[in-house]
Order: sequence, then structure tokens, then C-alpha cells
Amino acid sequence: MSITLDSRLSLVQTEIRKDKKHYIVEEKASGEFYEMPVVCIDAIHLINNGNSLGKIEELLKEKYPNEEVDLIDFAEQLLEMQMIAEIDGVKIEMKEQAKETLGFLWISPKLGKFFFNKFAYIVYCAFFIVNLLLLISHPSLFPNYKDIFIFDLMVLNIPTWFVLTICLILIHEFGHVLAMRAQNLPTKLEVGHRLLLVVFETDMSTVWKLPSKDRNILYLAGLCFDTVILSLALISQLIFADGSGILLSIMNVVVLDTFIRMLYQLCMYMKTDFYYVFENVSGCYNLMENAQQMIRKWLPFRPSVSKSEVVFAEERKTVILYSIFYFVGVFLTMGLFVIYYIPQVLFAWKMVLPGFSEGSASIPFWDALLFSMQILIGLLLLLYSWRKKYIHG
Repeated sequence: MSITLDSRLSLVQTEIRKDKKHYIVEEKASGEFYEMPVVCIDAIHLINNGNSLGKIEELLKEKYPNEEVDLIDFAEQLLEMQMIAEIDGVKIEMKEQAKETLGFLWISPKLGKFFFNKFAYIVYCAFFIVNLLLLISHPSLFPNYKDIFIFDLMVLNIPTWFVLTICLILIHEFGHVLAMRAQNLPTKLEVGHRLLLVVFETDMSTVWKLPSKDRNILYLAGLCFDTVILSLALISQLIFADGSGILLSIMNVVVLDTFIRMLYQLCMYMKTDFYYVFENVSGCYNLMENAQQMIRKWLPFRPSVSKSEVVFAEERKTVILYSIFYFVGVFLTMGLFVIYYIPQVLFAWKMVLPGFSEGSASIPFWDALLFSMQILIGLLLLLYSWRKKYIHG
């Protein structure tokens, strides 16, 4: 059915909330959220009042003389987003959209508020300061790439590291879950990846229901829990300095894993927790996409930018600032590879490769074989997460 300036539309049920710069429109049936400027919100209100598109266009051009107002184009966008229920009284057939089921509703908001309230924020800040003081005053506590190797048998190190890492990641993600539940919002855990690392991710799509000022703590909740874990691990190393070697080694792994994960949050060329905080504070959404567009302009050997890709003038300074953080994150990642990951791989293979030459009756041979199989399984999990994101996502 064609849309003309004489058309009158009936929209699906929506909820509109004022955001920092524009408005967030929630389509209630699908749970999708859209950012729209005030001129679009006025258009929606006028549509809901039963005005024709031509009348709405006339009113909006008068009210916003500096804006490009095209109601036919806007209506076609609404139709594509499945936000139009009827055109001139004729119902529109909607494609069935599978609404994601979110959970963790069994967690009481009171429990979430126990961990995320004004007093708790002070405690998390105190733990962060303690971590800085401990690392500065005791350089020996600073993590080393060899900390991951607890046992002489390499085949035992990966399962130990894997179990500890999964536990620590779940604690981090459970911070997000509890913060979501503190706001009585549903969520779920998903498997994803960051570069070469398989990770869990908390679905935080419903944070758009909250005012901008209430979103940051939800983004930082995982780091709050990381800060506490890092403090406990560092203090344990000091208290039990003369204790069991295994206990200290495990604490070393906890420090190493937590420290690297916290640094990764600064790698804002990926959509890390800090990325979402920066996006939320600035009120400029799609920062990564806009920055990549701007970077393509700076690098002539990259593909040309589509004319449809536009960075709003008022957001340009914010995008430039984020682009700087983008490159800082890239160099930080390279530093982590040079200081930690590459030395770990080289050290591990240096330890296991001689085992292949010692024959199948030796422990070093089976250590080398099983260690190689563990690496292969890890790569397969990584490929699965890539396939899930880029093929099915």
C-alpha cells in the first residue's frame, strides 16, 4: 500500500522517554528501542492525533524551519521498523518478530539494591584506591605473565586457569545482573568473544528504560565486583606470603586475570563497559560506527564513506575524542599481547614441544599431546563464537 501526503496512520503502542539530547522510543510489542530527535517525536504525536501526513509536514516545516522535514520518508522508515499498525484504516501485516525472553526475575530487586546503593558505591571506590596503593607500595604484587603456570605439567594449567577464569567472569557478569535486578529489569547471559577471548556477556538492552543518569552504574557493575576480587586477592598474597605455594599461585592467577580484564575495559575500540559509559555520558550513540567512519576519511587507503553516513556537527568533537581513545585502546591491546599473551604462548610451547620427541610411554609426551588438544578446543570455541556473531548475528 502506497503512502501519500493524504494518508493517515495508526501507530503501534510505543513509549517515549526524554534522553540527554534526543528521545528514546520503545516499541512495546518487540521491545526494540530507537533514538529519535524532537521533530520526529512531534511527528509521532501529530500522527496519533489523527492528522494527515501533509498537514503534519506543513506544521513541522513551520515549527522547524531549519530542519529537513519529509513525512513520506519518515512514514516509510516507521513502516520498515514495523511501527505502523494501519494506513487509512487498512491493517498492515506484520512480520512475526521473536521477542527475546529475558530472565533472572527470580532475583529480588532488594538483593540487587544490597550490592548497588549509595553506600556500596563508596565501598567500591575505597577498594579501587586500596588496589592502587597496594600495587604502588608492593611492586612484587604486580602480575607477571608466568603467573598463569601453576603446575609443572602444562596440561594441568589450562583447566585450572579456565575454571578460575570462568568463575571470575561469572562474578563480573553477576555484578551486571544484580545491578539490572536492582532496577527491576530482566536480563540474560550470552556467550560472545573479545578478540581471541571467549567471554560471557550480560544482555543489557533494557537499560534504555532508565534515565541516562541511572545507566552508568549498570555498565560499571561488573568492574565494581572485579575491584573487590582484585583487592581480596592482593591482600591474600600479603597475608599468606609464607603459606601454601598452591594458594599463592592461585591468587597470582586471580590477580593476573582480573587485572587484564580490567585493562581490557579501557580498550574502547571494542564495545566494553567503559565504551558504553562514554557513550551514555556524552549522549552520542553509535560512537564506534561514527568514529570508524571518520577514521576511514583520515586513512585514504580505506574504503570510501557512503554519503548516507553522516556525523552530526554537534557530535563531531565527541567523536574525535572517542577516536583518540579508540587508538589508545588498540595500542593498549598490542601492549597486553607483547607483555603477557605472546610470552605465555612462547613459554608454554618451549615447555611442551620437547615432550613430543620423548615417545608415547613418557609423561612429557602425553602432557604435550593433551595440552595441544586443549589449545585446539579453545580455538574451536572461539570459532563458534565468531560464527554465532558474524553469521547468525
